[in-house]
Amino acid sequence: MSDKPQHFIADAIQADLDSGNHDSIVTRFPPEPNGYLHVGHAKSICLNFGIAQEFGGQTNLRFDDTNPEKEDQEYIDAIRRDVAWLGFEWAKECYASDYFEQLYAWAQDLIQRDLAYVDELDAEQMRAYRGTLKQPGQNSPFRDRPAQESLDLFAGMRAGDFAEGQYILRAKIDMAHPNINMRDPALYRIRRAHHPRTGDAWNIYPTYDFAHGQSDAIEQITHSLCTLEFEDHRPLYEWFIDNLPVPGQPRQIEFSRLQLEHCLTSKRKLLALVTEGHVQGWDDPRMPTISGMRRRGFTPASIRDFCSRIGVTKKANTIEMSLLETCLRSDLENTARRGFAVQDPIKLTITNWPQGEVLALDAAWHQRVPELGTRPLEFDGTVYIDRADFEEVPPPKYFRLKPGGSVRLKYAFIVDFESLIKDEQGNIAEILCTYDPATRSGQDESGRKVKGTIQWVPSQSVPAEMRLYDRLFSDPNPVGDDLINELNPESLVLKQGLVEPALAAVEVGEIVQFERIGFFRKDEDSSASEPVFNRAVTLKDGWAKAQKKG
Repeated sequence: MSDKPQHFIADAIQADLDSGNHDSIVTRFPPEPNGYLHVGHAKSICLNFGIAQEFGGQTNLRFDDTNPEKEDQEYIDAIRRDVAWLGFEWAKECYASDYFEQLYAWAQDLIQRDLAYVDELDAEQMRAYRGTLKQPGQNSPFRDRPAQESLDLFAGMRAGDFAEGQYILRAKIDMAHPNINMRDPALYRIRRAHHPRTGDAWNIYPTYDFAHGQSDAIEQITHSLCTLEFEDHRPLYEWFIDNLPVPGQPRQIEFSRLQLEHCLTSKRKLLALVTEGHVQGWDDPRMPTISGMRRRGFTPASIRDFCSRIGVTKKANTIEMSLLETCLRSDLENTARRGFAVQDPIKLTITNWPQGEVLALDAAWHQRVPELGTRPLEFDGTVYIDRADFEEVPPPKYFRLKPGGSVRLKYAFIVDFESLIKDEQGNIAEILCTYDPATRSGQDESGRKVKGTIQWVPSQSVPAEMRLYDRLFSDPNPVGDDLINELNPESLVLKQGLVEPALAAVEVGEIVQFERIGFFRKDEDSSASEPVFNRAVTLKDGWAKAQKKG
Protein backbone atom coordinates (compact mmCIF):
# COMPACT_ATOMS: atom_id res chain seq x y z
CA MET A 1 0.00 0.00 0.00
CA SER A 2 1.26 3.46 -0.86
CA ASP A 3 2.11 5.84 1.99
CA LYS A 4 1.49 8.79 -0.30
CA PRO A 5 -1.28 8.40 -2.89
CA GLN A 6 -0.38 10.21 -6.09
CA HIS A 7 -3.80 11.00 -7.62
CA PHE A 8 -7.42 11.46 -6.70
CA ILE A 9 -8.41 7.82 -7.26
CA ALA A 10 -5.66 6.61 -4.97
CA ASP A 11 -6.78 9.22 -2.43
CA ALA A 12 -10.38 7.96 -2.63
CA ILE A 13 -9.34 4.33 -2.20
CA GLN A 14 -7.11 5.22 0.74
CA ALA A 15 -10.02 7.08 2.35
CA ASP A 16 -12.32 4.07 1.85
CA LEU A 17 -9.79 1.79 3.51
CA ASP A 18 -9.18 4.23 6.36
CA SER A 19 -12.93 4.59 6.99
CA GLY A 20 -13.49 0.83 7.04
CA ASN A 21 -15.71 0.80 3.94
CA HIS A 22 -13.47 -1.91 2.52
CA ASP A 23 -10.91 -4.29 3.94
CA SER A 24 -9.30 -5.00 0.57
CA ILE A 25 -9.43 -3.66 -2.97
CA VAL A 26 -10.81 -5.43 -6.04
CA THR A 27 -10.80 -3.69 -9.44
CA ARG A 28 -11.63 -4.95 -12.91
CA PHE A 29 -10.69 -4.29 -16.51
CA PRO A 30 -13.92 -4.84 -18.49
CA PRO A 31 -13.41 -4.58 -22.28
CA GLU A 32 -16.11 -5.42 -24.78
CA PRO A 33 -14.64 -8.05 -27.14
CA ASN A 34 -15.62 -6.18 -30.31
CA GLY A 35 -12.15 -5.12 -31.43
CA TYR A 36 -8.50 -5.04 -30.49
CA LEU A 37 -7.29 -3.08 -27.48
CA HIS A 38 -5.66 0.29 -28.17
CA VAL A 39 -3.36 2.65 -26.31
CA GLY A 40 -6.33 4.19 -24.50
CA HIS A 41 -7.13 0.78 -23.04
CA ALA A 42 -3.49 0.53 -21.96
CA LYS A 43 -4.05 3.50 -19.66
CA SER A 44 -7.09 1.80 -18.11
CA ILE A 45 -5.24 -1.51 -17.79
CA CYS A 46 -2.29 0.12 -16.05
CA LEU A 47 -4.61 2.05 -13.75
CA ASN A 48 -6.87 -0.85 -12.76
CA PHE A 49 -4.10 -3.39 -12.29
CA GLY A 50 -1.62 -0.88 -10.93
CA ILE A 51 -3.90 0.61 -8.27
CA ALA A 52 -4.90 -2.85 -7.07
CA GLN A 53 -1.24 -3.85 -6.79
CA GLU A 54 -0.45 -0.61 -4.96
CA PHE A 55 -3.03 -1.37 -2.29
CA GLY A 56 -2.42 -5.11 -2.09
CA GLY A 57 -5.63 -6.02 -3.92
CA GLN A 58 -6.54 -7.89 -7.09
CA THR A 59 -8.00 -7.27 -10.55
CA ASN A 60 -10.44 -9.29 -12.64
CA LEU A 61 -10.42 -9.44 -16.42
CA ARG A 62 -14.06 -9.33 -17.43
CA PHE A 63 -15.40 -9.47 -20.95
CA ASP A 64 -18.58 -7.39 -21.24
CA ASP A 65 -20.03 -9.62 -23.94
CA THR A 66 -23.59 -8.31 -24.13
CA ASN A 67 -23.52 -7.22 -27.78
CA PRO A 68 -23.15 -10.50 -29.73
CA GLU A 69 -23.39 -9.09 -33.26
CA LYS A 70 -20.06 -7.31 -32.91
CA GLU A 71 -18.15 -9.73 -30.67
CA ASP A 72 -15.82 -12.54 -31.62
CA GLN A 73 -13.49 -15.11 -30.06
CA GLU A 74 -10.63 -13.55 -32.02
CA TYR A 75 -11.01 -10.39 -29.98
CA ILE A 76 -11.20 -12.29 -26.69
CA ASP A 77 -7.95 -14.09 -27.49
CA ALA A 78 -6.26 -10.83 -28.54
CA ILE A 79 -7.35 -9.04 -25.36
CA ARG A 80 -5.98 -11.83 -23.16
CA ARG A 81 -2.70 -11.72 -25.06
CA ASP A 82 -2.36 -7.93 -24.84
CA VAL A 83 -3.06 -7.68 -21.10
CA ALA A 84 -0.57 -10.45 -20.35
CA TRP A 85 2.03 -8.88 -22.67
CA LEU A 86 1.75 -5.60 -20.77
CA GLY A 87 2.87 -7.53 -17.71
CA PHE A 88 -0.34 -8.02 -15.72
CA GLU A 89 -2.01 -11.11 -14.26
CA TRP A 90 -5.72 -11.19 -13.52
CA ALA A 91 -7.17 -12.90 -10.47
CA LYS A 92 -10.26 -14.15 -12.31
CA GLU A 93 -11.37 -14.30 -15.93
CA CYS A 94 -15.06 -13.41 -16.04
CA TYR A 95 -17.76 -12.81 -18.62
CA ALA A 96 -20.95 -10.80 -18.36
CA SER A 97 -22.60 -13.75 -20.13
CA ASP A 98 -21.81 -15.87 -17.06
CA TYR A 99 -24.41 -13.78 -15.26
CA PHE A 100 -27.21 -13.84 -17.85
CA GLU A 101 -29.48 -16.01 -15.71
CA GLN A 102 -28.91 -13.85 -12.64
CA LEU A 103 -29.47 -10.65 -14.58
CA TYR A 104 -32.69 -12.06 -16.01
CA ALA A 105 -33.89 -12.95 -12.51
CA TRP A 106 -33.08 -9.46 -11.26
CA ALA A 107 -35.00 -7.94 -14.18
CA GLN A 108 -37.99 -10.06 -13.17
CA ASP A 109 -37.57 -8.77 -9.62
CA LEU A 110 -37.73 -5.17 -10.82
CA ILE A 111 -40.92 -5.92 -12.77
CA GLN A 112 -42.53 -7.56 -9.77
CA ARG A 113 -41.78 -4.49 -7.63
CA ASP A 114 -43.16 -2.14 -10.31
CA LEU A 115 -39.68 -0.79 -11.07
CA ALA A 116 -39.62 -2.05 -14.66
CA TYR A 117 -42.12 -2.66 -17.46
CA VAL A 118 -42.32 -4.03 -20.98
CA ASP A 119 -42.77 -1.24 -23.51
CA GLU A 120 -43.75 -1.45 -27.14
CA LEU A 121 -42.83 2.01 -28.39
CA ASP A 122 -40.47 1.82 -31.36
CA ALA A 123 -37.07 3.51 -31.33
CA GLU A 124 -38.31 6.70 -32.99
CA GLN A 125 -41.23 7.02 -30.59
CA MET A 126 -38.96 6.43 -27.59
CA ARG A 127 -36.70 9.26 -28.72
CA ALA A 128 -39.70 11.57 -29.05
CA TYR A 129 -41.02 10.62 -25.61
CA ARG A 130 -37.61 11.00 -23.94
CA GLY A 131 -37.56 14.80 -24.19
CA THR A 132 -34.45 16.95 -24.37
CA LEU A 133 -31.89 18.43 -22.02
CA LYS A 134 -34.24 21.38 -21.52
CA GLN A 135 -37.60 19.61 -21.71
CA PRO A 136 -38.83 16.70 -19.58
CA GLY A 137 -39.88 13.48 -21.22
CA GLN A 138 -43.35 11.92 -21.34
CA ASN A 139 -44.47 8.66 -19.83
CA SER A 140 -44.96 5.83 -22.27
CA PRO A 141 -48.60 4.77 -22.67
CA PHE A 142 -47.43 1.30 -21.60
CA ARG A 143 -45.67 2.50 -18.43
CA ASP A 144 -48.53 1.40 -16.16
CA ARG A 145 -48.87 -2.04 -17.72
CA PRO A 146 -49.67 -4.56 -14.92
CA ALA A 147 -46.62 -6.33 -13.53
CA GLN A 148 -47.92 -9.80 -14.41
CA GLU A 149 -48.54 -8.78 -18.00
CA SER A 150 -44.99 -7.42 -18.24
CA LEU A 151 -43.65 -10.62 -16.68
CA ASP A 152 -45.50 -12.73 -19.25
CA LEU A 153 -44.32 -10.57 -22.14
CA PHE A 154 -40.77 -10.63 -20.81
CA ALA A 155 -40.89 -14.43 -20.69
CA GLY A 156 -42.15 -14.43 -24.26
CA MET A 157 -39.31 -12.14 -25.30
CA ARG A 158 -36.83 -14.64 -23.87
CA ALA A 159 -38.60 -17.56 -25.52
CA GLY A 160 -38.36 -15.94 -28.96
CA ASP A 161 -42.07 -15.37 -29.41
CA PHE A 162 -41.66 -11.83 -30.75
CA ALA A 163 -39.78 -10.03 -33.49
CA GLU A 164 -36.80 -7.79 -32.87
CA GLY A 165 -37.95 -4.31 -31.84
CA GLN A 166 -41.48 -5.45 -30.99
CA TYR A 167 -40.94 -5.14 -27.24
CA ILE A 168 -38.32 -3.73 -24.91
CA LEU A 169 -37.89 -3.91 -21.14
CA ARG A 170 -37.38 -0.53 -19.45
CA ALA A 171 -36.69 0.55 -15.90
CA LYS A 172 -39.37 2.73 -14.33
CA ILE A 173 -37.54 5.69 -12.84
CA ASP A 174 -38.49 9.28 -13.78
CA MET A 175 -39.26 10.64 -17.24
CA ALA A 176 -38.75 14.19 -15.94
CA HIS A 177 -35.33 13.49 -14.45
CA PRO A 178 -32.74 16.17 -15.40
CA ASN A 179 -30.32 13.36 -16.35
CA ILE A 180 -31.67 11.82 -19.55
CA ASN A 181 -30.00 8.50 -18.67
CA MET A 182 -32.51 8.18 -15.83
CA ARG A 183 -35.57 8.55 -18.05
CA ASP A 184 -36.76 4.95 -18.05
CA PRO A 185 -33.64 3.44 -19.62
CA ALA A 186 -33.69 0.19 -21.58
CA LEU A 187 -32.74 -3.00 -19.71
CA TYR A 188 -33.32 -5.71 -22.34
CA ARG A 189 -33.79 -5.78 -26.11
CA ILE A 190 -34.84 -8.63 -28.38
CA ARG A 191 -31.86 -9.76 -30.47
CA ARG A 192 -31.78 -12.87 -32.62
CA ALA A 193 -28.00 -13.06 -32.61
CA HIS A 194 -25.60 -15.95 -32.10
CA HIS A 195 -23.44 -15.37 -29.04
CA PRO A 196 -19.77 -16.53 -29.05
CA ARG A 197 -20.22 -18.27 -25.68
CA THR A 198 -23.93 -18.91 -25.12
CA GLY A 199 -24.75 -19.75 -28.71
CA ASP A 200 -28.47 -19.41 -29.48
CA ALA A 201 -29.67 -19.90 -25.93
CA TRP A 202 -30.84 -16.29 -25.58
CA ASN A 203 -33.17 -14.18 -27.70
CA ILE A 204 -32.78 -11.16 -25.44
CA TYR A 205 -29.63 -9.43 -24.23
CA PRO A 206 -29.12 -6.97 -21.38
CA THR A 207 -27.94 -3.46 -22.11
CA TYR A 208 -24.49 -2.38 -20.99
CA ASP A 209 -25.95 -0.07 -18.32
CA PHE A 210 -27.92 -2.91 -16.76
CA ALA A 211 -25.21 -5.58 -16.98
CA HIS A 212 -22.17 -3.54 -16.00
CA GLY A 213 -22.86 -2.50 -12.44
CA GLN A 214 -24.48 -5.80 -11.52
CA SER A 215 -21.48 -7.68 -12.89
CA ASP A 216 -19.28 -5.49 -10.69
CA ALA A 217 -21.44 -6.32 -7.69
CA ILE A 218 -21.45 -10.06 -8.38
CA GLU A 219 -17.65 -10.06 -8.55
CA GLN A 220 -17.40 -8.01 -5.35
CA ILE A 221 -15.60 -5.20 -7.18
CA THR A 222 -14.89 -2.41 -4.71
CA HIS A 223 -13.96 0.36 -7.15
CA SER A 224 -15.27 0.52 -10.70
CA LEU A 225 -12.90 2.84 -12.54
CA CYS A 226 -14.40 4.29 -15.74
CA THR A 227 -13.58 7.03 -18.20
CA LEU A 228 -15.40 10.35 -18.03
CA GLU A 229 -18.07 9.54 -20.59
CA PHE A 230 -19.63 7.26 -17.95
CA GLU A 231 -19.93 10.06 -15.39
CA ASP A 232 -23.51 10.86 -16.50
CA HIS A 233 -24.32 7.15 -16.20
CA ARG A 234 -23.20 6.94 -12.56
CA PRO A 235 -26.65 7.86 -11.10
CA LEU A 236 -28.15 4.96 -13.09
CA TYR A 237 -25.31 2.65 -12.00
CA GLU A 238 -26.07 3.53 -8.39
CA TRP A 239 -29.87 3.23 -8.88
CA PHE A 240 -29.53 -0.38 -9.96
CA ILE A 241 -27.19 -1.19 -7.08
CA ASP A 242 -29.59 0.43 -4.62
CA ASN A 243 -32.72 -1.24 -5.99
CA LEU A 244 -31.50 -4.82 -6.48
CA PRO A 245 -30.41 -7.46 -3.94
CA VAL A 246 -26.84 -7.44 -5.23
CA PRO A 247 -24.07 -9.02 -3.13
CA GLY A 248 -21.66 -6.07 -3.33
CA GLN A 249 -21.57 -2.28 -3.25
CA PRO A 250 -19.05 -1.12 -5.88
CA ARG A 251 -18.14 2.54 -6.14
CA GLN A 252 -17.80 4.08 -9.61
CA ILE A 253 -15.04 6.70 -10.08
CA GLU A 254 -14.34 8.40 -13.41
CA PHE A 255 -11.09 9.61 -14.93
CA SER A 256 -10.17 11.28 -18.22
CA ARG A 257 -9.58 9.02 -21.19
CA LEU A 258 -6.32 9.10 -23.09
CA GLN A 259 -6.25 11.31 -26.15
CA LEU A 260 -3.01 10.88 -28.09
CA GLU A 261 -1.97 13.19 -30.93
CA HIS A 262 -2.17 11.84 -34.48
CA CYS A 263 -4.27 8.87 -33.28
CA LEU A 264 -7.85 7.65 -33.27
CA THR A 265 -8.99 5.47 -30.40
CA SER A 266 -12.54 4.81 -31.55
CA LYS A 267 -12.97 1.08 -32.15
CA ARG A 268 -15.50 1.84 -34.88
CA LYS A 269 -13.06 4.04 -36.77
CA LEU A 270 -10.16 1.67 -36.19
CA LEU A 271 -12.31 -1.09 -37.64
CA ALA A 272 -12.98 1.13 -40.68
CA LEU A 273 -9.23 1.55 -41.17
CA VAL A 274 -8.92 -2.23 -41.29
CA THR A 275 -11.98 -3.13 -43.34
CA GLU A 276 -11.42 -0.35 -45.90
CA GLY A 277 -7.82 -1.44 -46.42
CA HIS A 278 -6.09 1.73 -45.22
CA VAL A 279 -3.89 -0.43 -42.99
CA GLN A 280 -2.84 -4.08 -43.18
CA GLY A 281 -4.77 -5.31 -40.17
CA TRP A 282 -5.31 -4.64 -36.49
CA ASP A 283 -1.61 -5.23 -35.84
CA ASP A 284 -0.38 -2.86 -38.54
CA PRO A 285 2.53 -1.04 -36.84
CA ARG A 286 0.92 2.33 -37.59
CA MET A 287 -2.20 1.42 -35.62
CA PRO A 288 -2.55 2.64 -32.01
CA THR A 289 -3.63 -0.87 -31.03
CA ILE A 290 -1.52 -2.66 -28.45
CA SER A 291 -0.86 -5.42 -30.98
CA GLY A 292 0.21 -2.83 -33.57
CA MET A 293 2.47 -1.09 -31.09
CA ARG A 294 4.00 -4.44 -30.10
CA ARG A 295 4.70 -5.31 -33.75
CA ARG A 296 6.19 -1.89 -34.38
CA GLY A 297 8.64 -2.28 -31.50
CA PHE A 298 7.12 -0.67 -28.43
CA THR A 299 7.91 -2.51 -25.21
CA PRO A 300 5.60 -3.25 -22.26
CA ALA A 301 7.87 -1.21 -20.00
CA SER A 302 7.73 1.83 -22.29
CA ILE A 303 3.92 1.77 -22.41
CA ARG A 304 3.66 1.35 -18.63
CA ASP A 305 6.12 4.22 -18.17
CA PHE A 306 4.08 6.38 -20.55
CA CYS A 307 0.86 5.67 -18.64
CA SER A 308 2.62 6.54 -15.40
CA ARG A 309 3.99 9.82 -16.75
CA ILE A 310 0.66 11.10 -18.11
CA GLY A 311 -0.97 10.55 -14.73
CA VAL A 312 -4.62 10.21 -13.74
CA THR A 313 -6.82 13.29 -13.86
CA LYS A 314 -10.40 14.42 -14.32
CA LYS A 315 -9.42 16.95 -16.97
CA ALA A 316 -9.36 15.88 -20.60
CA ASN A 317 -6.15 16.74 -22.42
CA THR A 318 -4.27 15.61 -25.50
CA ILE A 319 -0.86 14.00 -25.04
CA GLU A 320 1.93 14.53 -27.56
CA MET A 321 3.11 11.44 -29.42
CA SER A 322 6.68 12.52 -28.67
CA LEU A 323 6.22 11.60 -24.99
CA LEU A 324 5.35 8.01 -25.90
CA GLU A 325 8.39 7.88 -28.18
CA THR A 326 10.60 9.31 -25.43
CA CYS A 327 9.48 6.52 -23.10
CA LEU A 328 10.46 3.93 -25.71
CA ARG A 329 13.88 5.47 -26.32
CA SER A 330 14.47 5.59 -22.58
CA ASP A 331 13.66 1.88 -22.20
CA LEU A 332 15.76 0.77 -25.18
CA GLU A 333 18.76 3.04 -24.67
CA ASN A 334 20.69 0.60 -22.50
CA THR A 335 19.01 -2.67 -23.43
CA ALA A 336 18.91 -2.86 -27.24
CA ARG A 337 21.87 -4.30 -29.11
CA ARG A 338 23.40 -2.04 -31.73
CA GLY A 339 24.65 -2.78 -35.20
CA PHE A 340 25.28 -1.33 -38.65
CA ALA A 341 22.72 -0.83 -41.38
CA VAL A 342 22.43 1.44 -44.39
CA GLN A 343 19.09 2.44 -45.87
CA ASP A 344 20.33 3.67 -49.24
CA PRO A 345 23.60 1.82 -49.90
CA ILE A 346 26.40 3.02 -52.09
CA LYS A 347 29.56 1.01 -52.67
CA LEU A 348 32.87 2.27 -51.25
CA THR A 349 36.06 0.56 -52.41
CA ILE A 350 39.44 1.06 -50.72
CA THR A 351 41.95 1.00 -53.53
CA ASN A 352 45.04 0.42 -51.40
CA TRP A 353 43.60 -2.43 -49.35
CA PRO A 354 45.74 -5.60 -49.60
CA GLN A 355 44.05 -7.89 -52.10
CA GLY A 356 42.34 -10.88 -50.52
CA GLU A 357 42.96 -9.76 -46.94
CA VAL A 358 40.03 -10.00 -44.52
CA LEU A 359 40.29 -8.32 -41.15
CA ALA A 360 38.10 -9.72 -38.36
CA LEU A 361 36.93 -6.90 -36.15
CA ASP A 362 35.48 -7.56 -32.71
CA ALA A 363 32.68 -4.99 -32.45
CA ALA A 364 30.74 -4.31 -29.27
CA TRP A 365 26.98 -4.76 -29.39
CA HIS A 366 26.77 -1.73 -27.10
CA GLN A 367 29.80 0.34 -26.18
CA ARG A 368 28.37 1.43 -22.81
CA VAL A 369 26.91 -1.96 -21.87
CA PRO A 370 29.76 -4.47 -22.19
CA GLU A 371 27.65 -7.33 -20.80
CA LEU A 372 25.76 -7.36 -24.12
CA GLY A 373 28.93 -8.80 -25.65
CA THR A 374 30.42 -8.45 -29.12
CA ARG A 375 29.64 -9.55 -32.63
CA PRO A 376 31.95 -10.46 -35.55
CA LEU A 377 32.41 -7.83 -38.23
CA GLU A 378 34.59 -8.50 -41.26
CA PHE A 379 36.46 -5.82 -43.18
CA ASP A 380 37.86 -6.70 -46.63
CA GLY A 381 38.33 -3.32 -48.27
CA THR A 382 34.88 -3.18 -49.87
CA VAL A 383 32.05 -1.75 -47.83
CA TYR A 384 28.72 0.02 -48.30
CA ILE A 385 27.87 3.34 -46.76
CA ASP A 386 24.63 5.27 -46.77
CA ARG A 387 24.22 7.61 -49.72
CA ALA A 388 23.30 10.34 -47.21
CA ASP A 389 26.85 10.15 -45.81
CA PHE A 390 28.44 11.46 -49.03
CA GLU A 391 27.95 14.81 -50.73
CA GLU A 392 29.64 15.67 -53.99
CA VAL A 393 28.88 19.35 -53.39
CA PRO A 394 28.67 19.54 -49.61
CA PRO A 395 27.02 22.36 -47.67
CA PRO A 396 29.04 24.36 -45.13
CA LYS A 397 30.10 22.46 -41.99
CA TYR A 398 29.52 19.09 -43.61
CA PHE A 399 31.66 16.59 -41.72
CA ARG A 400 30.89 13.35 -43.54
CA LEU A 401 32.61 12.06 -46.67
CA LYS A 402 33.14 14.53 -49.51
CA PRO A 403 35.64 15.17 -52.30
CA GLY A 404 38.97 15.99 -50.69
CA GLY A 405 37.65 14.91 -47.31
CA SER A 406 38.20 12.13 -44.79
CA VAL A 407 36.02 10.22 -42.34
CA ARG A 408 36.43 7.37 -39.92
CA LEU A 409 34.63 4.13 -40.64
CA LYS A 410 33.53 3.15 -37.15
CA TYR A 411 35.53 0.27 -35.61
CA ALA A 412 37.85 0.36 -38.66
CA PHE A 413 40.04 3.05 -40.23
CA ILE A 414 40.15 6.60 -41.47
CA VAL A 415 39.52 6.71 -45.22
CA ASP A 416 40.45 9.50 -47.59
CA PHE A 417 38.43 10.36 -50.68
CA GLU A 418 40.08 9.52 -53.98
CA SER A 419 37.54 9.61 -56.83
CA LEU A 420 34.05 8.70 -58.04
CA ILE A 421 32.62 6.27 -60.56
CA LYS A 422 29.33 7.31 -62.13
CA ASP A 423 26.83 5.42 -64.25
CA GLU A 424 25.53 6.46 -67.68
CA GLN A 425 22.87 8.66 -66.09
CA GLY A 426 25.45 10.53 -64.07
CA ASN A 427 24.51 8.92 -60.74
CA ILE A 428 27.25 7.97 -58.32
CA ALA A 429 27.76 4.20 -58.54
CA GLU A 430 30.91 3.80 -56.46
CA ILE A 431 33.21 5.85 -54.26
CA LEU A 432 36.94 5.14 -54.33
CA CYS A 433 39.01 5.87 -51.24
CA THR A 434 42.33 5.03 -49.67
CA TYR A 435 42.77 4.02 -46.07
CA ASP A 436 45.41 4.89 -43.51
CA PRO A 437 46.67 1.63 -41.93
CA ALA A 438 47.93 3.54 -38.85
CA THR A 439 44.42 4.64 -37.89
CA ARG A 440 42.81 1.34 -36.88
CA SER A 441 40.25 1.94 -34.15
CA GLY A 442 41.54 1.00 -30.74
CA GLN A 443 45.12 0.93 -32.00
CA ASP A 444 45.40 4.38 -33.52
CA GLU A 445 48.66 6.16 -32.71
CA SER A 446 48.72 8.29 -35.84
CA GLY A 447 47.51 11.44 -34.17
CA ARG A 448 45.10 12.09 -37.05
CA LYS A 449 41.76 13.64 -36.18
CA VAL A 450 38.64 13.72 -38.31
CA LYS A 451 35.31 15.29 -37.46
CA GLY A 452 33.09 12.63 -39.03
CA THR A 453 32.52 9.00 -38.06
CA ILE A 454 30.03 6.98 -40.13
CA GLN A 455 28.59 3.48 -40.05
CA TRP A 456 29.11 0.98 -42.84
CA VAL A 457 28.24 -2.58 -43.70
CA PRO A 458 30.65 -5.21 -45.05
CA SER A 459 30.70 -6.62 -48.56
CA GLN A 460 28.87 -9.76 -47.36
CA SER A 461 25.94 -7.80 -45.94
CA VAL A 462 22.36 -9.02 -46.16
CA PRO A 463 19.60 -7.25 -48.15
CA ALA A 464 16.82 -6.15 -45.83
CA GLU A 465 13.47 -4.46 -46.17
CA MET A 466 13.23 -1.51 -43.82
CA ARG A 467 9.74 -0.25 -43.06
CA LEU A 468 9.92 3.33 -41.87
CA TYR A 469 6.74 3.97 -39.91
CA ASP A 470 5.52 7.37 -38.81
CA ARG A 471 2.30 8.96 -37.59
CA LEU A 472 -0.78 7.50 -39.23
CA PHE A 473 -2.57 10.87 -39.39
CA SER A 474 -1.00 14.17 -40.41
CA ASP A 475 -3.33 16.24 -38.23
CA PRO A 476 -2.57 16.05 -34.50
CA ASN A 477 -6.32 15.83 -33.79
CA PRO A 478 -7.84 13.67 -36.54
CA VAL A 479 -11.61 13.32 -36.76
CA GLY A 480 -11.72 10.11 -38.77
CA ASP A 481 -14.70 11.09 -40.93
CA ASP A 482 -12.63 11.41 -44.13
CA LEU A 483 -9.94 8.78 -43.70
CA ILE A 484 -8.44 9.03 -47.19
CA ASN A 485 -7.69 12.73 -46.86
CA GLU A 486 -6.71 12.63 -43.18
CA LEU A 487 -4.13 9.86 -43.46
CA ASN A 488 -0.45 10.78 -43.56
CA PRO A 489 0.85 9.69 -47.01
CA GLU A 490 4.32 9.26 -45.47
CA SER A 491 3.15 6.99 -42.63
CA LEU A 492 5.02 4.12 -44.28
CA VAL A 493 8.14 4.47 -46.43
CA LEU A 494 9.86 1.31 -47.67
CA LYS A 495 13.63 1.08 -48.04
CA GLN A 496 15.63 -1.74 -49.56
CA GLY A 497 18.83 -1.51 -47.58
CA LEU A 498 21.63 -3.64 -46.21
CA VAL A 499 22.35 -4.88 -42.68
CA GLU A 500 25.46 -6.52 -41.30
CA PRO A 501 25.13 -10.34 -40.98
CA ALA A 502 24.91 -10.31 -37.18
CA LEU A 503 21.89 -8.00 -37.31
CA ALA A 504 20.22 -10.12 -39.98
CA ALA A 505 20.53 -13.13 -37.69
CA VAL A 506 18.71 -11.73 -34.64
CA GLU A 507 15.47 -13.42 -33.60
CA VAL A 508 12.11 -12.24 -34.88
CA GLY A 509 10.70 -9.83 -32.33
CA GLU A 510 14.06 -8.52 -31.10
CA ILE A 511 14.44 -4.74 -31.07
CA VAL A 512 17.85 -3.44 -32.11
CA GLN A 513 19.37 -0.08 -32.82
CA PHE A 514 20.58 0.68 -36.31
CA GLU A 515 23.41 3.01 -35.34
CA ARG A 516 22.74 6.66 -36.25
CA ILE A 517 19.31 5.69 -37.67
CA GLY A 518 16.86 4.46 -35.06
CA PHE A 519 15.43 1.49 -33.20
CA PHE A 520 14.03 -1.34 -35.33
CA ARG A 521 12.16 -4.56 -34.57
CA LYS A 522 12.65 -7.67 -36.68
CA ASP A 523 9.24 -8.45 -38.14
CA GLU A 524 7.37 -11.73 -38.56
CA ASP A 525 7.41 -11.19 -42.35
CA SER A 526 11.14 -11.89 -42.38
CA SER A 527 12.45 -14.75 -44.51
CA ALA A 528 15.75 -16.63 -44.38
CA SER A 529 17.06 -14.64 -47.34
CA GLU A 530 15.58 -11.21 -46.50
CA PRO A 531 14.91 -9.96 -43.00
CA VAL A 532 12.26 -7.28 -42.51
CA PHE A 533 12.73 -4.57 -39.91
CA ASN A 534 10.10 -2.16 -38.62
CA ARG A 535 11.28 1.22 -37.42
CA ALA A 536 9.92 1.61 -33.92
CA VAL A 537 11.26 5.10 -33.30
CA THR A 538 13.97 7.43 -34.55
CA LEU A 539 16.88 8.33 -32.30
CA LYS A 540 15.55 11.88 -31.95
CA ASP A 541 12.19 13.52 -32.44
CA GLY A 542 12.40 14.18 -36.17
CA TRP A 543 8.66 14.81 -36.58
CA ALA A 544 8.59 18.10 -34.66
CA LYS A 545 11.63 19.35 -36.57
CA ALA A 546 10.08 18.40 -39.91
CA GLN A 547 6.83 20.18 -39.04
CA LYS A 548 8.69 23.37 -38.17
CA LYS A 549 10.45 23.28 -41.54
CA GLY A 550 7.12 22.72 -43.27
